[in-house]
Amino acid sequence: MINERITPQAGKAASKQIDKQIGDDFITVEGLGKTFSENRMFGSSGSAVRAVDGASFTVRRGETLALVGESGCGKSTLGRLLLRLIEASEGEVTVDGTKLMELSTGDMRNMRAKMQMIFQDPYGSLSPRRSISQIISEPLEVFGMVQSSRQRRERVAELLSQVGLSPTFMDRYPRQFSGGQRQRIGIARAISVNPQFIVADEPVSALDVSVQAQIVNLMQDLQQSRGFSYLFIAHDLSVVRHIADRVAVMYLGRIVEIGPKARIYNAPSHPYTQALLSAVPEPDPETRRARIILKGDVPNPANVPKGCSFHTRCPIAQDICRVERPKLAETEQEHLAACHFAKPMPIPVA
Repeated sequence: MINERITPQAGKAASKQIDKQIGDDFITVEGLGKTFSENRMFGSSGSAVRAVDGASFTVRRGETLALVGESGCGKSTLGRLLLRLIEASEGEVTVDGTKLMELSTGDMRNMRAKMQMIFQDPYGSLSPRRSISQIISEPLEVFGMVQSSRQRRERVAELLSQVGLSPTFMDRYPRQFSGGQRQRIGIARAISVNPQFIVADEPVSALDVSVQAQIVNLMQDLQQSRGFSYLFIAHDLSVVRHIADRVAVMYLGRIVEIGPKARIYNAPSHPYTQALLSAVPEPDPETRRARIILKGDVPNPANVPKGCSFHTRCPIAQDICRVERPKLAETEQEHLAACHFAKPMPIPVA
C-alpha cells in the first residue's frame, strides 16, 4: 500500500538530498495579468479586481519553482493562467518556444498533454461516481494513449505502483481512500500522459504533517525519474524549503521577490519576504528568528494602494514608496526584488 520509508521531522516535511539536472528555460512568462470584471450579483455594483498584475518569470526544465504568499494574493489564479484554464487579460506564456495565447482551441488541447495540474483538495478533485481506473485512465483515452481495455488497465496498474498504491485498488472508488491516498491518485492522473510541466496547487496543505512528508518525497522521486518541472504553489514555507529550487513571492497579485532558495531563505531582500520567513516555526532556540510583525491588514485587492502595494504595511516605507511602483530588479545574481530599498539581509536571531 503506502510507501512508509520516509519519517518526517517534527513539524515539517522530511528533507531529501536529490541531485537534479536543471536545464534551460522551458516556460517564459511575460507581463501576465488577470483582471476580473465587476461583480453585479445581488444588486451590488462591485469593483474590478486585479488578481494577477504583470507577472514575469521563467521555469526551467527539471526544476521546482515555488510560488508563495498569503491567501488571496493570486497564486492559484497565476497557476491556472499558465495552463490557460482561465484566460489572461494580458501578457504571454511561452512553452518550449510555443506562445500559448496564439493557439487555437484544438492546438491548446494537444498542448495540455505537456502541462498538467495537481489540485489542492484531494476530496473534491476526484469524481465520487468514477472508479480509480476510470479517473486515472481518462487522460490516456482523451489523448489516445491506450488502444484497448487491457492496455488501459495495465497502464493504470503501473501508475498506481509508481505512486505507492496497490494495483488491486483500481476498481475501488474515492470514498474508500484517505486524503493522502486520494492525493496519490490525483498525482497518478497528472503524470499519466507523461507531462513536462505540472502546476501543483497547494498539494499537501489539506494533509496531516506525516502524510505531507510522504507526498513531497513522492513528488521529488517522480521529478527525478521523469525530469518534469513543477510550479509548486504553497503557503507553508517549511515544506517549500525542502522541495523548491527557486522561490517566487507574491503580494496582492504582484511578484515582489524571486531567486534561488538558499538566497531567499538566508538573506531575503524584500521586507514582505523577511516578515513571512520570520513567522516560520523554528524549534531550535539558538537559530529561532526574531518575529517581524506587520502593521495593518492586507489592502482590498479591488483598491490596491498606489505606488508600492506593500507600503501600507512596510516597516521601511518612505515617501517614494507611496507614489512610485518599484520594478522587479536584480539585487544580486539571479535574485530579484521589487523594492526601492531592496537589500539582501539575514533575519536577526531572536
